[in-house]
Amino acid sequence: MDQQPLLSSGEAGGKAEESWVSYQYVGRSPSVHAPPSSVAAGKELSVEEIRAASVFSSDHYYPPSIHGALVGSPESDFSQVVTDQAIIPQGGYDGYSGGYSSKEFGRQILDEVEVRQLLIDHVGHRCCWGSQPARRWKICSIEDCNVYVGTLETFIEERETIEEKEPYLGGKFDGKEEGQEVGVWELDLRSEFPVLFVPQKETRVKIPHSEAVEKCPECDSRGDVACPTCNAGEERGFYKENQMIQCPTCYGRGLIAHRDGSDTICTKCSGKGMLPCATCGSRGLVKCHSCEGQGSLITGNIALVKWKTLSNRKVSASSAAASVPDEVFHRARGVQLCNIQAYQCTPAFFADSYLLNRFSSEVIANRSSIPPAARVICERHMISVVPVTRVTMAHGTRSFSFYIIGYSREVFMRDYPKKFCWGLCCCFDWLKV
Repeated sequence: MDQQPLLSSGEAGGKAEESWVSYQYVGRSPSVHAPPSSVAAGKELSVEEIRAASVFSSDHYYPPSIHGALVGSPESDFSQVVTDQAIIPQGGYDGYSGGYSSKEFGRQILDEVEVRQLLIDHVGHRCCWGSQPARRWKICSIEDCNVYVGTLETFIEERETIEEKEPYLGGKFDGKEEGQEVGVWELDLRSEFPVLFVPQKETRVKIPHSEAVEKCPECDSRGDVACPTCNAGEERGFYKENQMIQCPTCYGRGLIAHRDGSDTICTKCSGKGMLPCATCGSRGLVKCHSCEGQGSLITGNIALVKWKTLSNRKVSASSAAASVPDEVFHRARGVQLCNIQAYQCTPAFFADSYLLNRFSSEVIANRSSIPPAARVICERHMISVVPVTRVTMAHGTRSFSFYIIGYSREVFMRDYPKKFCWGLCCCFDWLKV
């Protein structure tokens, strides 16, 4: 796409001002390109906005205006966010001709030989299906029932703050004395930004100047806690020393009884019947696991940042293809009629199809809800047409139908007339036989 001139003829003569009053068309971030005449001349744009709008990025990475740290929160004014994060729409109209065309794909033409061979190949991969209907039954009808698949992908960034604690081993820490704590949405994460529309990515970043040292609440800053073995019943903060436990070998007798009636001194406890606590050595105290015996903890705030793509899909199928599950159409290979990328997509405009315009509006209306702690990076709206051919075969009074879907020509059917299954098909599928 050729870049349009940004300066009017009067300003191009040598004025270097911070804003231009008159300008020609600049893509600002609507999801559909409008003709130049539809952009009101005289509306003031900042230098930063024009420069951001004039930078065309690839299909996979953020424009430079997005890479900077976001000063405002996700709840900031929508119009300001649109201006600051201008994303140039992808796949516009040819020369602003006025809309997309619904006739940008060729009809999939299949003759009876191809149709029958596709069915034979499909049946041949089923262990319990007979091939006679596929080979000998008469093809009664071949009809097109193309399906439209609409997708709206919303790429979001979610940030939340979590607190982490670990034993304080001494030394310098990054606390408020070093500076003011940085807000979670003020962190510059340009080095962590993923490719647009990745399914999910997560990273953890330590927030500067958020560390603090505090007393360990588990041991009250002592570094030790009461032994859970020999002081299990003691109140918090109290313990008893020199607690002994019963010898497990002689059960506290100090003697080992033998079958002939004689007794010998227990070698485990030396005849005392009691042993020191194996956990604490009868000290009554063990090292605190929370602070590892240090008595203090260092706390810090961690920014948990998640990027993910929220996807909504909708299928527009005629009654002839209504029996096919939507998942089959989603994975089928078709022809893309439009691909719009913007901060917030609006319905596509097809100059020759009111039904496609309405379908696009329905897809946009089902936009995913955004979590409160997230902001929208950009959206992508796509509409594809999947060629679907419905074939009906008959023999006498019996008949069945199947579908050939997509340019990969996947065969789908629900009821094949000749199956010989003894309940083993699911086992073969599981074993990938």
